[in-house]
Amino acid sequence: MLKGKVDKSKLPSRHVTEGPSRAPHRSYFYAMGISEEEIHQPFVGVATCWNEAAPCNIALNRQAQSVKLGVKHANGTPREFTTITVTDGIAMGHEGMRSSLASRDAIADTVELTMRGHCYDAIVGLAGCDKSLPGMMMAMVRLNVPSVFIYGGSILPGRLEGKDVTVQDVFEAVGQHQAGNMSDEMLAVIERVACPSAGACGGQFTANTMACVSEAIGLALPNSSGAPAPYESRDQYGVASGEAVMNLLEKNIRARDIVTRKSLENAARVVACTGGSTNAGLHLPAIAHEAGIDFDLFDVCEIFKDTPYFVDMKPGGQYVAKDLYEAGGVPVVMKELRKAGLIHEDCITATGRSMGEELDLITREADGKVIYSAATPITPTGGVVGLKGNLAPEGAIVKVAGMAAENQVFTGPARVFECEEDAFEAVKARNYEEGEVIVIRNEGPKGGPGMREMLATTAALSGQGMGKKVALITDGRFSGATRGFCVGHVGPEAAVGGPIGLLQDGDMITIDAINGELSVALSDKELEERRANWSGPRETIYATGALWKYAQLVGNARLGAVTHPGGKEEKHVYADL
Repeated sequence: MLKGKVDKSKLPSRHVTEGPSRAPHRSYFYAMGISEEEIHQPFVGVATCWNEAAPCNIALNRQAQSVKLGVKHANGTPREFTTITVTDGIAMGHEGMRSSLASRDAIADTVELTMRGHCYDAIVGLAGCDKSLPGMMMAMVRLNVPSVFIYGGSILPGRLEGKDVTVQDVFEAVGQHQAGNMSDEMLAVIERVACPSAGACGGQFTANTMACVSEAIGLALPNSSGAPAPYESRDQYGVASGEAVMNLLEKNIRARDIVTRKSLENAARVVACTGGSTNAGLHLPAIAHEAGIDFDLFDVCEIFKDTPYFVDMKPGGQYVAKDLYEAGGVPVVMKELRKAGLIHEDCITATGRSMGEELDLITREADGKVIYSAATPITPTGGVVGLKGNLAPEGAIVKVAGMAAENQVFTGPARVFECEEDAFEAVKARNYEEGEVIVIRNEGPKGGPGMREMLATTAALSGQGMGKKVALITDGRFSGATRGFCVGHVGPEAAVGGPIGLLQDGDMITIDAINGELSVALSDKELEERRANWSGPRETIYATGALWKYAQLVGNARLGAVTHPGGKEEKHVYADL
């Protein structure tokens, strides 16, 4: 807690609060009921992704008030602002999904612009849905101010016939309904009970995966990501986060003191051992890029490869975020990783203490049900695997959590589709054969544009009982809720002439998640001949506006699908201007 009058001579907010020339600026602050004392305290941006689009974000506005109380307790002046979100569950399965990944970078950009424009000294960021978590963390690292992240919390599981159900079950129910195995009435029941509260999707899908990352990387307070959104106890974490950012400000501990190569490796470990979303393979490199740290998809996958999978979370396992919280949450998971010698303990955290010091305070042990012992894991390697080969020279990624080893190798003929809609219609009409590899291309960051997720198609396959009988590869992405042998992020993407754009029906494709291979039975010469005859990228309807702009700027998936040069090229740090 800051004591007495603060020297603002080196803080950004001096540009709007100090000296005779800032009298007009102070007039605006008085207009908002800010006292003279508060004007001369540090200004803390309290950024939320609140909106009425979906349950993941609906509680953020209320939670922000507790953060502001914490900032005030510690003699800071909180200034709340909001940014956009595009919620994947609502955007899934149609053109709206093109906006999802682009929204991550828009979130980072808008938070940066707000912080810069108003000269805030520090930030507490609250986020709920998939892309809003990495977007907020990217902004923190880009700005390099004292930063604390807080997750809005997960949704409570629904209950049906004595079992927990999530939105994943509803997506898969659509496939069962299409296959004639579920009545209209039963589908209507499951859609009404699956999502009973505010909060983000409850399985270890992208939102909860990145929430676990926020703790593991050190930007969030220990165990702050666990409590479900409706729990009033989240307010305690909000207050504590507001106080914590003022402690970081006093000690001049900034986002890049916390986010280092070592802390990124810690985060990747937690993704692997919890069977987290493949999207982490996109977001961790993007966060690293903001700090100018080299940490690409291959680096992430190397860590995945030698990390045991020992947390039994949906979609590969049985449990949801609420269960993980009740079993001790991310701190107990990281304690198990430490026992296995897989954690860098010297990383600084949002508390100002090291990760090792934080883990020393954890008295709970793995329960053997939700969190297994790392010494006796569910499988000895991580729940997410990287692939490489002549079909993916820049890599690809697949989630194998919950899959038996014999199901992790697949060879079959390609059935090629030029976009997700075509594939979904074919799946719906059962216009595919058992043993095929369904190829969905032109869905990469540039070619989509927007690198859509394919949950509607993969869930339909699972619902038809074909999840283990076909495989699917795409230069797009998969939801964290995807099950089955589904390979995403195939790079280079089709739009830039990647091999996935050269495939033809019947080409024999091999996916080997045990040895990390994704290849097609074509020689280099045959691929070159096809490339010479390639007609170029498919034309899209996005010839103007935000998605056109995104397609011009976005880079490849291996490096995080980023849209600017990043920390390596910067000539100043915002906080020092």
